[in-house]
Amino acid sequence: MSFDKTYAQNLFSLDLATEVDRICLQLKNLLVQQLKRRGLVLGISGGIDSSVCLALAVRALGPEKVIALQMAELHSSEETLGISGRLAKHFGVTAIDEDITPILEAIRFYERYDQAVQSVVPEYGQGWKSKIVIPNVADHQGFTYFSVIAESPHGQTIKKRLPLNAYLAIVAATNFKQRTRKMLEYYYADRMHYAVIGTPNRLEYDQGFFVKLGDGAADVKPIAHLYKTQVYMLAEYLGVPEEIRNRRPTTDTYSLPQGQDEFYFSLPYERMDICLYGKNNGLPIAEVARGAGLTVEQLKRVYADIDTKRKTTRYLHLAPFLLGQVPEISS
Repeated sequence: MSFDKTYAQNLFSLDLATEVDRICLQLKNLLVQQLKRRGLVLGISGGIDSSVCLALAVRALGPEKVIALQMAELHSSEETLGISGRLAKHFGVTAIDEDITPILEAIRFYERYDQAVQSVVPEYGQGWKSKIVIPNVADHQGFTYFSVIAESPHGQTIKKRLPLNAYLAIVAATNFKQRTRKMLEYYYADRMHYAVIGTPNRLEYDQGFFVKLGDGAADVKPIAHLYKTQVYMLAEYLGVPEEIRNRRPTTDTYSLPQGQDEFYFSLPYERMDICLYGKNNGLPIAEVARGAGLTVEQLKRVYADIDTKRKTTRYLHLAPFLLGQVPEISS
C-alpha cells in the first residue's frame, strides 16, 4: 500500500509565511541576545535540510553574513559539489570548498574503514565500494541487524550480515567524517565570530540520526521542530532549487549510493513522518496505519522501532554530566 498524500497534507499543514518569519526573527534575536555573534556558518551538501537552513539564514541575516562550507571527500557522490555549489550561488552566499580527504587520510579513516569491511568481506580492497543497510522494519520481525553490501570494480556484489564488532568499527570510522566537518565549521565560526547552524529535522533529531560532537553539534538548530515533510514545504516556499527538492534523501557517507531508509529509518520519510506524528500525538492507530499505507501490525513494529531508537540514542542528546554542584552562570 502507498501512503495517503491527502492525509499527509492535512497532517502537516503549515502557515509557511508565518513560520518562516518566526524562525528568522528568532535567529536574529538569538545571535544578538544570546550567542553574541555576527553571522552564521553551516555545511551544505545539496540535501534538503541544509538547503532550507541556508535559505532561512539568508532570509534572516542577508547573504553577506552567511558562510556555506562544501566539505566533500573521496566517498562523496560525484554530484555533491556541483549541486551544493549551485545552491550557494543561487542564494548569493560565500561558499568555501574544503576537501576533507587529506584530513581523513591523516587520521587513517580509509584504512580503518577498509579493515572493518575486510573482517567480513576479505577480498574487499582497492576500487571496491560499499555501504551498510538494514531490513525494512515494517516487514521484518525480530531484532534489527545491519548488513554490508560490497561491490567489486567489476560489478560483483556481495552482501554479508555484520557482526557487532564489525558494525561498530564501521560506524566509529565513518563518524570521523561528521566530526571533521564540524571541526571546520567551528574554525570558520571562530575566525569570523559567527555561530554554527545544525541542520537536523524533527525525524532525525527525535530518532538520534546524528553523530555526537559531529553533525549533532551546533549553536542553533532551526528546523529540529519540523517534520521532513514540512521541510520540503518550506523549501518550495523559500525558493530552494527544484533539482534539490526533487532529490531523494541520501546519507552521502558511503561510497555506494545509500538512502536514509536503507541505513537507519524503518520507512521512506513520507511514511515515517506520518508514523512519528501519529505516535507523538496519540492518533488512532488504524487511522495512522491507513495514512502511512501500512497494516496495523506493521505500524506497531514501526512504533516499537521508534521507541527502541529513542532509548538507544538518548546518550547522543545528553549534555556532559557534572559530578558536583556548579552555580549557573548568569548573563
